[in-house]
Amino acid sequence: MARILILEDEIESRKALEKMIGKISAEITVDAAADLARARLLLSSAVSFDLFFLDVNLKPEELGDISGIRFAEEIRSRRQYEFTPLVMVTSVAGLEMEAYRRLHCYQYVVKPYVQSDVEEVVKKVLFHLHAKNRSFIIVKRNGINYKIFCDEIMFCRAIPRGVCLFLKNEQIEVPYLSIHKLLEKLPKEAFFQCHRTFVVNRNAVKYYDLVNQVIQVEGSSEWIDIGVTFKPEVRRVLHGESQ
Repeated sequence: MARILILEDEIESRKALEKMIGKISAEITVDAAADLARARLLLSSAVSFDLFFLDVNLKPEELGDISGIRFAEEIRSRRQYEFTPLVMVTSVAGLEMEAYRRLHCYQYVVKPYVQSDVEEVVKKVLFHLHAKNRSFIIVKRNGINYKIFCDEIMFCRAIPRGVCLFLKNEQIEVPYLSIHKLLEKLPKEAFFQCHRTFVVNRNAVKYYDLVNQVIQVEGSSEWIDIGVTFKPEVRRVLHGESQ
């Protein structure tokens, strides 16, 4: 889930932006404010925001008004929002350099809103938000550390002097890493050992047969052996039973 705060004084523009964001994903919650007072209440509430859309000019009757930028300064003054993406919105040219330089803005959008522009910004933020929350392991290969997202690992097999990670789109051989040490790195709720040479991602299991003692995972035609001593554990894990 992601949460977005919109600060936009024009009611039609605000509704249009809310509608555009709503089309992108059902996993987004939008809180909208028409003025600084409401925006400050939201900012001080118990909820946490992942992205801000801030209208630069909240008082169009006042020449040179930059209330939105002032509110952006308030956001940046809070430690939890030091690096949270800010998108400044305006129909006035010439303010973008100040916002980018002083407030480290993520992007600048000129009104009227365009669905493709809004979608591009939000999807980028959602991608990085998802990546930040994904569990991963670090493995060393040829002297280089590699970051491997756990949900990309379908299963792992022991090989001479190492292990082979079978990912969704590739295979990676990692020398000097044992199955036992690999299991210590992987999240226990997602991975289990079914054989002395195999570790499987339970979320990738397509089919398992305890009679013939084999497992098949998504995207692979290879049959993974279930060791006799591992059958009770495999049954427990794949049936969602607790120890």
